[in-house]
Amino acid sequence: MKIFIDIGHPAHVHYFRHFSRMMKRKGHDIFITARDKEVTFQLLDYYHLPYENRGKGKKGFWGKLIYLFQADVFLVRKALRVKPDLFLSFGSPYAAHAAWFLRKPHIAFDDTDHNPFEQFLYVPFTEAIITPWVYKKDYGKQHVRFKGFMELCSLYPGRFHPAPASDLLAERKIQPGPYVILRFVSWDASHDMGLSGLSLKEKYELVKTLSLYANVLISSETILPDDLKPHAFPLHPARMHDLLAGAELVVSESLTMSAEAAFLGTPVICISPAKAGTLDEEVRLELIELYRTSEGMLERALEVIRDKGHKTRFRKKSQDIVHNLCDVTALMVWLVEHYPASFHKLKQHPALLMNFIPASKKSEPQLTNV
Repeated sequence: MKIFIDIGHPAHVHYFRHFSRMMKRKGHDIFITARDKEVTFQLLDYYHLPYENRGKGKKGFWGKLIYLFQADVFLVRKALRVKPDLFLSFGSPYAAHAAWFLRKPHIAFDDTDHNPFEQFLYVPFTEAIITPWVYKKDYGKQHVRFKGFMELCSLYPGRFHPAPASDLLAERKIQPGPYVILRFVSWDASHDMGLSGLSLKEKYELVKTLSLYANVLISSETILPDDLKPHAFPLHPARMHDLLAGAELVVSESLTMSAEAAFLGTPVICISPAKAGTLDEEVRLELIELYRTSEGMLERALEVIRDKGHKTRFRKKSQDIVHNLCDVTALMVWLVEHYPASFHKLKQHPALLMNFIPASKKSEPQLTNV
C-alpha cells in the first residue's frame, strides 16, 4: 500500500512517526509532504522520515486562502507522481482536496474542535474522521471516536522512554537543579484567530519570578527578545519530551504541549482562551490547571514549585489515567492497513475500540473479524 501523509505542524510529526515506521516494517510505502513551520523539518530529519517541502504558509484570512490554492496544486502534482492508495493527515484540507481529486480515500485524525475554518475545508472531502471521545462536533457516518488523546501517539507507555534530563542539560553546561519550561505561541494559526495570550510584560514577570526557584527554559514560536534568549530551549527539538518529563512544572500557552507534559507526569498550568473538548476533559481529569487570563497564574505556579511532593503525586495520577486510554498508534495502524473494512467495522461495533486499551478486560468482538 502507498500512503500519502501531509504534515502541517511539528506535533503532527509525533502523531505519525511511529505509524510510519511500523507501516514501513510491514512493507508499505510512506510519502510525506510537510509545511515549513517551526521545527517540523528538524524533527522529520531527526527521525529519518523523508519529506517534500510544501512551503511556509501565509498569515491572515486572504493569505491563507492563497496558500490553500498553492498547497492544493503542490499536493496534487506530487500525488499524481506517487499514485497513493490512501491519504492520511491531521485534518489537512490539502490532503483532503488532493484525495478527492484523485478519487482516493482520506482519513483525518482531529482533536481541534475549535478550528471551524479548516474543518469547513477538509470535512466535505474526507471519508473517515477519527477523534477523541470528547470532541464536541459530530460528523455522523464519517465519524469514529476513541477514548484517548492524539498526544499519546508518541507518548503512550512503551513507546517513549525519556532520557535523564540532567544528563542532557549537563551536555550544554547548564547547572543542575530543578527547572521549569515556559511555552509561548505565536497565535497566528487558523484555530487561534481572534485569540491572544500573555503580554510581553507578563512573560518577563514569569521568568523573573520563577528564576528565583528554578532554572527557566523557554520554548517560543516567535523570536525571543535578546535578554530572554539565554533562557531559550537549549537542545534539539526532538529532545523536548525528555525535558518535559523531567521538569518540575510547565507553564504553557499551547494546548498540545500542555497535554504532552501532563501525560508525561509533569504538572501543567495552561494559559489560554481557547475552548476544546480535549482541554475540558484534561481539566476535568485534573491533568491541566487552566487559566483564561494571567490573574492568579503566577501565584499558583509558585505554590507548585514550593511543594516538593507535588510532582510525585501528580505523576502517579497521570500514569493511572493514561493506562486506561487508547493506544492511538495501534488503532491507526490497524485502521489504515484494513481500510475501508476496518472503518465500517468500527461503525458497526464501537466496542472494538476497547481492544486498543491494553488495561481493558473487554476483548469482544475480535479485531481479526475484519
